[in-house]
Amino acid sequence: QVQLVESGGRLVQAGDSLRLSCATSGGAFGNYIMGWFRQAPGKEREFVAAISRPGTGTAYPDSVKGRFTISRENAKNTVYLQMNSLKPEDTALYYCAADESLYIRYTPNDYQYWGQGTQVTVSS
Repeated sequence: QVQLVESGGRLVQAGDSLRLSCATSGGAFGNYIMGWFRQAPGKEREFVAAISRPGTGTAYPDSVKGRFTISRENAKNTVYLQMNSLKPEDTALYYCAADESLYIRYTPNDYQYWGQGTQVTVSS
């Protein structure tokens, strides 16, 4: 059973940068694709970023492309989300997710394992 623990969320101002971390345990980290999703109050959970097993492939929606970067350190069983030029609309609970798929996935239903989330609040 894979366990995921997110950290790094906090209150920041618009334009600031923030790095989220997701530490995993209980599984072979290199065998999982990893994703970041977010959910704002009253909204559906949405895709933010994903990275392939070896870390050579990444994907982002247009809303964060060029501002967010996902990366992974397989030796540390950790995935990161670097967020730059933050906007108030980035405010949400950010979740880390993992799945044994061979290919990057983009929807919440495609991911088997989830963390509890870390809150990011961006003030204007």
